[in-house]
Amino acid sequence: MKVTLRKRNKSGKISLYLDFYHIGKRKYEYLRLYLKEKPRTAEDRSSNKKTLELAENIRAKRQLEIQNNIYGFNDSERANSDFIAYFELLAEKRKASEGNYGNWNSVLKHLKEFKKSKVPFSDITPDWLEDFKSFLIHDLKSKNGRKLSQNSCYSYFNKVKAALKQAVKDGYINSNPAAKVDGIREAETSREFLTLDELKKALNTRSDAPVYKNAFIFSCLTGLRYSDIKKLTWQEIQHSKESGYYIRFKQKKTKSFETLPISDEARKMLGEERTTNESVFLDLAYSDFNNQKLREWMIRAGIEKHITFHCARHTYATLQLSLGTDIYTVSKLLGHKNLKTTEVYAKIIDEKKQEAASKINIGL
Repeated sequence: MKVTLRKRNKSGKISLYLDFYHIGKRKYEYLRLYLKEKPRTAEDRSSNKKTLELAENIRAKRQLEIQNNIYGFNDSERANSDFIAYFELLAEKRKASEGNYGNWNSVLKHLKEFKKSKVPFSDITPDWLEDFKSFLIHDLKSKNGRKLSQNSCYSYFNKVKAALKQAVKDGYINSNPAAKVDGIREAETSREFLTLDELKKALNTRSDAPVYKNAFIFSCLTGLRYSDIKKLTWQEIQHSKESGYYIRFKQKKTKSFETLPISDEARKMLGEERTTNESVFLDLAYSDFNNQKLREWMIRAGIEKHITFHCARHTYATLQLSLGTDIYTVSKLLGHKNLKTTEVYAKIIDEKKQEAASKINIGL
């Protein structure tokens, strides 16, 4: 078993803890020792040094105890570990993904509000989960004082279920109590998109945020998420005589490698190629300011729909399907793991077809 001393930021200070790992199983021991994040004085630096030395001595002691079979993974220790502290560590591991980390961190705050003290794994029962589910649906309020949306409750409860599933793998619990609890149903949401005519209008309309506009149009033409456009570099845009232009990249959301064919128009709008490691969209930033400029751009183009950047991806999917591309191919182009994720777009197309058919009325 390996014991590693680790650090993490917590409330403006650095908390020290031990990470025990053995044959795929983990446990954590919080040392209740803290470092000053930005030591400014010699006294602060000296204090940090002494604290680190103490933490390292504890780590070495634990390693020796393990070697002598004094300290190890036993059922009672695992059952008494704090689920909320474990959830917090899982959230920390997702810091590389801003959106995902934000969701996990929100759930962490709600867990702490639900139970203001330590929650041993042994306390996590189906009844406890039902109570937390009820808390999300009926008691929790958003910043504006309203109840959480159904989809927020759905997302948050799924994070808890995912954490418990991981806890089984890490050896904290033998079975997942969430398996005996019904989840929260996901509500159907309206997915706004641009028609081909609207996309052309937007293209030919001035925007006060030209880089954001170009990235949005590029997403409409390729289906790329903002996160993948943001990190797109010139070396990822490739060309072959047989296949034409394509992008070879690693999806930020799924971590899978994808090869995405793109049209000549999509490549043309990017302009002249620069240094291979350079970002394609320089100074691209997701901000309230740019989102406001996106809305103003749409209004200027005569489009009254509530359009966000992600609507560009919806636009790509719905246009592909409406122009005859089969749903399996669209699913692959979008990088979906499951065809069901793509089927929502097919439903939109069916609704539009029904709407169009109902427009012919001869007064019978």
